[in-house]
Amino acid sequence: MSHPSLFTPVQAGALKLPNRILMAPLTRCRADADHVPTPLMAEYYAQRASAGLIIAEATMAIEGNSSFWMEPGIYSDAQVAGWKLVTDAVHAKGGCIVLQIWHGGRACHPLLNGGAQPVAPSAIPITGDEVHTPEGKKPYVTPRELRDDEIPGIVAGFKKAAENAKAAGFDGVEVHGANGYLLDEFLRDGANKRSGPYGGPLENRARLMLEVVDAVISVWGADRVGLRISPLNSYNSMIDSDPVAITEYIAKEASARGLAYLHVMRSDFLQAQSGDVMTPARHHFKGVLIGNMGYTADEAEQAIAAGQLDAVAFGTSFLANPDLPARIAAKAELNAPNAATFYSPGPAGYTDYPAMAA
Repeated sequence: MSHPSLFTPVQAGALKLPNRILMAPLTRCRADADHVPTPLMAEYYAQRASAGLIIAEATMAIEGNSSFWMEPGIYSDAQVAGWKLVTDAVHAKGGCIVLQIWHGGRACHPLLNGGAQPVAPSAIPITGDEVHTPEGKKPYVTPRELRDDEIPGIVAGFKKAAENAKAAGFDGVEVHGANGYLLDEFLRDGANKRSGPYGGPLENRARLMLEVVDAVISVWGADRVGLRISPLNSYNSMIDSDPVAITEYIAKEASARGLAYLHVMRSDFLQAQSGDVMTPARHHFKGVLIGNMGYTADEAEQAIAAGQLDAVAFGTSFLANPDLPARIAAKAELNAPNAATFYSPGPAGYTDYPAMAA
């Protein structure tokens, strides 16, 4: 078999993964108007059940924090029922699936949230980009700085989302601490200019993320909880003065808690920042380390064989190739993804990518 390291099983906490070709969380905007997962989503995820692990897309932990218009939530009974269709379909195909729980922070928009102003660690807007709304693309607005006394409600919302994810039949949860959304905004000093217990030194900026992780652990146990970080990614106007220090600190804290895995985005979508965050993550995190962003199967094989990481999460290649592990094993050609349908409604570019010919 080609790529033997990719096809070696791995134990991530309580999660027994049959291979190390994981499906990265991919926002696809196919939920309904009430952010309820649809039968089409169940079909999509079930098609990809041969992944070692499916990390389902960013899902609203708390109502009123939409930043993608038609993304799913996990705060209502209807959403729990919709996700149960998904998990049942994936499990019926022998797959393993965790839910990525998320708060959009300053990436949210009033037009998506009944006119409500988005919240953030500091009143600093995202610049240089626009958000999709029912009225077309619009500039991001300046967020409202969260008060310290509001933060326990955020933590409680994530805990409830974790409870709902369990009710929906997931195998675990991933806390979304990446890509310029609320937890990442608190973590990185380019977006967090506040003082007090949640601002200033790194230990304070990381406090909210770790409080959320601890709340989720209280529901699931650490061995079914993962955390995703993106110390270098400048998407959503993000930057930090010391991304390596962030990586080291979060890796140590995640390791001390015994998390099932740490999921690290190794680079920058926009190529504005560079550096090596995988080496310090490997050094300081003793559990399963997942790498993400731009890996080919060959590079993933080499990195796993060398002990640099334990698994790789593939994004657009899994989007376009529902049978990606089989294609990698056979060294078969991959379908090319169609970016024009990444966020459009319906099955086109979603459930209609062909599997490899027999």
